[in-house]
Amino acid sequence: MRRDRSLQSESWVRMDDDTATHSDSNADTAKDGSKYLERITEGVVSNGESSSSSAQRGGDGAEPETREGGRRWWKRGQRGTYSHTHFKVYKRRWFGLAQLVLLNIVVSWDWLTFAPVSTTAAEYFNVSESAINWLSTAFLFAFVAISPAVIWTLNRSPKTSIVTSSVLLLIGNWIRYAGTKANGGIFGVVMFGQILTGLAQPFVLAAPTRYSDLWFTESGRVSATALASLANPFGGAVAQLVNPFLGSIPDIVLYVSIISTVATIPSLFISAKPPTPPSASSEVPKVALLPSLKACLRSPPFYIVLITFSAYVGLFNAFSSLINQILYPYAYSEDEAGVCGAILIVVGLVAGAITSPIFDRTHAYVLGIKSLVTVTAIAYLGLIWAPQTRGLAAPYVLSAIVGASSFSLLPISLEYIVEITFPASPEVGSTICWAGGQLFGGIFVLIMNALKDQRPVDLEEVREMGRGAGGESKPPGNMFRALVFQGALACAVLPLPLMLGIKRLGLAHGEGRLRVDEHRSDGAVEGGGEEEA
Repeated sequence: MRRDRSLQSESWVRMDDDTATHSDSNADTAKDGSKYLERITEGVVSNGESSSSSAQRGGDGAEPETREGGRRWWKRGQRGTYSHTHFKVYKRRWFGLAQLVLLNIVVSWDWLTFAPVSTTAAEYFNVSESAINWLSTAFLFAFVAISPAVIWTLNRSPKTSIVTSSVLLLIGNWIRYAGTKANGGIFGVVMFGQILTGLAQPFVLAAPTRYSDLWFTESGRVSATALASLANPFGGAVAQLVNPFLGSIPDIVLYVSIISTVATIPSLFISAKPPTPPSASSEVPKVALLPSLKACLRSPPFYIVLITFSAYVGLFNAFSSLINQILYPYAYSEDEAGVCGAILIVVGLVAGAITSPIFDRTHAYVLGIKSLVTVTAIAYLGLIWAPQTRGLAAPYVLSAIVGASSFSLLPISLEYIVEITFPASPEVGSTICWAGGQLFGGIFVLIMNALKDQRPVDLEEVREMGRGAGGESKPPGNMFRALVFQGALACAVLPLPLMLGIKRLGLAHGEGRLRVDEHRSDGAVEGGGEEEA
């Protein structure tokens, strides 16, 4: 038994060294990975793996299969899996995941440093509110610019990506603070530091699928991806809720810089990779980067998920960035707008924490995507009229619904992307989708800002009036047309994900990585389970 485990470990080390995890630089690796997957899946079918043999692995009363590679979705969590009994996971994976969570919180806090106090920041730097919006927008565009380097770095090792992000965060934050303090505030220096922190974001935001594939089994990957991915908007919630109470603009930037500095230190101590693979699919050699990209671009379901993911992430980013400007013309205070932004994210985090283990068990990705995008689109429609009520209930409730549905949708979309592109390397599809979301988010901010009512706003008068005093349904500075654009776009994209799984449209896709994990047994290591690092 120990000899088998040793051979397994040696195979894993040979396949996944420190410089090129799961990949090779030539096209032969791509062919080997594809052929390896074909041998596995053909072996499953040729060996006559019926529902009765599956029942022996998964327990009594196994259900008949409804499609190739899987039973009814509500029974799928009951299937046996060799990943749980023949492979090993290590406790050290939680330390790396915790650091990934921490960095995603900090980098999102950096992104929205100025958004919750946009009017105050504009007055401090003596610039327009549109210029303050560019601090958030430039952050999003920086993601797109650095994406090719992110894919290459993640392919080498998630640790390399995490350390790179930490260095950029450290430098960018202190440059921002220097720009804030120098000569009463130099906006150009602050923008440069903001761009550096923006370059840091994709190295940790695109990392969860790659990290979970490297360290977790199929029964924990959705939850791990959700935890690390949803930490990013949690950082935005902290910014929305806390920043208005941190004092002056220099104080806000100083506190964020100190927290960011402390958060980067543990990056040096995380492990690069596990000693042995956690699941059967982790043994499959991932194809090289260029063939992985071609595999994604040749998959019709990938395009559907890419457009849907990019559009809804973009809408969420734009709404998060502009929420203060959406509400204050109706005399909502910055504190009330900050609470609304926090509700958007905190409720989403709670919903994501509830739904992710469910999808880990059922793997009902397509059903989840279809249901959640429908709810999200309806909520965006309702937000068109929410500010006009001048009450807290409508914007708070609708923001909570948008957050809950969006955060539940995020991890299953990312895991479904890995599933439909397997055995392509996980970071390729996820980084492309994240880049699309950031690009769309930046474009949507610009469009929504252009649709803003251009009549000048007397901030002092608005603050004195208070939302309870009522006023025009469309006061000066309102963003009604921007909210119409937001709702219309959400509904326009909705039909695309509803077509997933339809064979006649070429959008049906069977299991890839899950099929390997739940049926592969030869070469596995016995006695899997938790082991101390």
